[in-house]
Amino acid sequence: MPTRSQPWPAGTPCWIDLFVPDLGAAKEFYGAVFGWSFLDLGPDFGNYQVCQVDGRAAAAIGPLMAEGQPSAWTTYLASDDVDGTAKSLAANGGTLLAEPMDVPGAGRMCAALDPAGAAFGVWQAAATIGIEIYNEPGGLVWSDSRQPDPDAARQFYANVFGYRYQPVAGAPADYTTIHLEGDPLGGMGGMMGAPDGTPAHWVAYFSVADADAAVAAATTGGGSALAGPHDTPYGRIAFLTDPNGAVFAVMGPVATG
Repeated sequence: MPTRSQPWPAGTPCWIDLFVPDLGAAKEFYGAVFGWSFLDLGPDFGNYQVCQVDGRAAAAIGPLMAEGQPSAWTTYLASDDVDGTAKSLAANGGTLLAEPMDVPGAGRMCAALDPAGAAFGVWQAAATIGIEIYNEPGGLVWSDSRQPDPDAARQFYANVFGYRYQPVAGAPADYTTIHLEGDPLGGMGGMMGAPDGTPAHWVAYFSVADADAAVAAATTGGGSALAGPHDTPYGRIAFLTDPNGAVFAVMGPVATG
């Protein structure tokens, strides 16, 4: 079971969260899809719910913080210096949505848009590292960024986070994996058939034991299947929305028999 107790290296997708209009309904939906249990951090933290697998943090869900706030999964990238990262992303054409701030007893963060408008967060760990379980059912297994101009996006993220990129055999020509050292951290490419007008965004892929069962649980719970499930060289993948329209993907073993 891949678990982690030390801060993630700078630039690594290290956390994922979602803000929703109905916290109870979201817990019911995602509990059915992923089997998560939930740790309520209490009113001092806005009843932010840590989604857990075997007692380890996999993601979080919280109540919307402002009227009109969209409900979407946000990927956080690790940093050793959030304030420095915030200055760099602004200098390279990004936009700060939330200036660097302390999360008492946990870490320091900011929220931003890249130059194409894809939202992401930056997390500097203190007591809370972010994801504690990954590449296991219920845990984050992959992140990728969908961009109208992938080359421009690659330059932005390289300038801010030091990313390098490698092409992927069999993938669209504009899709590359993201690297710092060694294994890929995620991917970055074009909009991959998204409807016209879809803004740039990051997509979180969660591991599941059975992609078809996860799709069935999601659609039964009021979500929608956007694509799949279908077999790929990397697993059986489906793209879904929850009842509030938040997009996510599931990845399970290739179907047999």
